[in-house]
Amino acid sequence: MTADPTADNPEAITLALHEAASQDVLDTMSDDVVLELGWGRLIFGQTFADPERLADVLRKEGQGRRDICIYAREPHVLVAKAPSELFIDPSHTYRLRFADVAADAPAPSGFRVRTLEARTDADEMNRVYLRCGMVAAPSDVLWDNHRDRNAVDYLVAVSDEDGSVLGTVTGVDHVALFSDPENGSSLWTLAVDPAAPVPGVGAALTRALAALYRDRGRAYMDLSVAHDNEAAIGLYEKLGFARVPVMAVKRKNAINEPLFTHPPETVDDLNPYARIIADEAMRRGIWVEVLDAEAGEMKMSHGGRSVVTRESLSEYTSAVAMARCDDKRLTRRIVSEAGIKVPKGRLATFDEADHEFLAEVGDVVVKPTRGEQGKGITVGIDSPGELDAALARAREQHPEVLIEERAPGDDLRLVVIDGRVVAAALRLPAEVTGTGKHTIRELIKAQSRRRAAATGGESRIPMDAVTENTVREAGFSLDDVLGEGERLRVRRTANLHQGGTIHDVTSTVHPELCRVGVAAAAAIGIPVTGVDLLVPDVTKPEYVFIEANERPGLANHEPQPTAKAFVDFLFPNQPGLPQAWTPDEAPTG
Repeated sequence: MTADPTADNPEAITLALHEAASQDVLDTMSDDVVLELGWGRLIFGQTFADPERLADVLRKEGQGRRDICIYAREPHVLVAKAPSELFIDPSHTYRLRFADVAADAPAPSGFRVRTLEARTDADEMNRVYLRCGMVAAPSDVLWDNHRDRNAVDYLVAVSDEDGSVLGTVTGVDHVALFSDPENGSSLWTLAVDPAAPVPGVGAALTRALAALYRDRGRAYMDLSVAHDNEAAIGLYEKLGFARVPVMAVKRKNAINEPLFTHPPETVDDLNPYARIIADEAMRRGIWVEVLDAEAGEMKMSHGGRSVVTRESLSEYTSAVAMARCDDKRLTRRIVSEAGIKVPKGRLATFDEADHEFLAEVGDVVVKPTRGEQGKGITVGIDSPGELDAALARAREQHPEVLIEERAPGDDLRLVVIDGRVVAAALRLPAEVTGTGKHTIRELIKAQSRRRAAATGGESRIPMDAVTENTVREAGFSLDDVLGEGERLRVRRTANLHQGGTIHDVTSTVHPELCRVGVAAAAAIGIPVTGVDLLVPDVTKPEYVFIEANERPGLANHEPQPTAKAFVDFLFPNQPGLPQAWTPDEAPTG
């Protein structure tokens, strides 16, 4: 490499590191190599001869960023240079030696892997990062790296059906970056959308990146993986990766805090719906005391004021409002009196009158008047026999059962907090995509495992009579092999706890639907709720009201600021607390 004239000038070094934020190589400084990837910098420790200088570079990490130093010659010495600021990352490094593994790989089914083609691909990469809880990167940095730098390679997996981005991976060519004498490369930020409808996306992206570097003549590809991520480690070992004694060093910051400190006792045991609120509160300096981790119950305190919550339910929701949400029949009456459209319905009498109502409307939904998580609900009933069976299932959950005319459209969830819609999402029933090789039963089990992994075990597809009947009505049996690329809905209800998926539509939802959501919450008298509507098109005003949930799952709506809005509601205008959003920024009706 050409010598850098600033190498012996500390002030020039600092200036170079801060001014080159959109460059891939921020500063070579003789042999000192730092690569900008947007979410943070990759610092190649083996190129630094002076551990003091390497520690100084790590100290200059920007706020909200996640720098990683890999291949430090003596990581223990590096940490000793700044023990209060640096730590050794508890991750393993795995290496794929191209000479030791075959290049053959199965072709992806239902998607393809390609490089970036347009700037919008960078935006889609960030969408996937956020869905996976990762730090996003400025799209400009991603696109400029792709367009102008031959040391960074971005790949995306895109759906054959609609071209949507299902996953992404970043690769670094060490030879192109700093003439690596070991002829190496590395993999970073492998991310797969939790809602991806097809299996094998992560493996395909990893294989494609490995093939790229193998074809360039590189000797190996490294990656870093958390020591306790057993699923990822299993995948990498299956692909031929082997563990090597390479450590990474990071700076102690808010993002990395779980890696070097213990969170308050039992916070790790909270489910995702409570944890997202706890994390937001702790980020703001609010004290969080877990009262019952299994129930998601916490006490949050700040400035001499305390609030008890159970997930998104707080003591500010009255018992009256809870009772109104709990009884679906009562909810229907209250919102109907407020001028909100509800489907035609009746309280089941378990006699011929129920069959007469079915004959009148033709297609119905049966649900217990009380219950949650979609238990006891049956959708799409059009025969007396099905009606009797559905009534029996619903009655197992609660003695009183509601029969409603089935309205056309998809299930829209509006999260209303303190009189504002802060998130809107379509909830779609569980479905599987055929591979041409696996039975529908196998596809359902695989999809159920993916949904459980993506939701902390909250979402699974029940293998029950409802699933079997739904598959049968589509003309299949559970043991049939579904054709490659063919999609099949295996549940009628869109409930997330039964394998349904959620798709954010906050930016496109019609203002009238938002108005209805706010009006329904006001009629019920509840400050935080999830209002469910059936809508033919989210961009149009047509709807019917279905129900309201007193404890909506805020984690289901990331990256929308639901947890921020909830904490704002609990601690309004609290001195010293940053506001999650202003009225002008919040999506409203």
